[in-house]
Amino acid sequence: MLPSEPSTPGAERQSFLERRRDKVRAEIERNRRGEYTVPTWVLAAALALIVGAWLALIILA
Repeated sequence: MLPSEPSTPGAERQSFLERRRDKVRAEIERNRRGEYTVPTWVLAAALALIVGAWLALIILA
């Protein structure tokens, strides 16, 4: 198949930017619908931080 546009670095960059923009737009729409979820690693880091601070408070007090 022949591409509809000439294959130039500028065209590839434009395509990348358009795909990225579409992904960001889709993510924002999902978040507005309430489909946002916090990544597991963020929850694990928050738990480790809370437990570490609590243990430091007990040990250093």
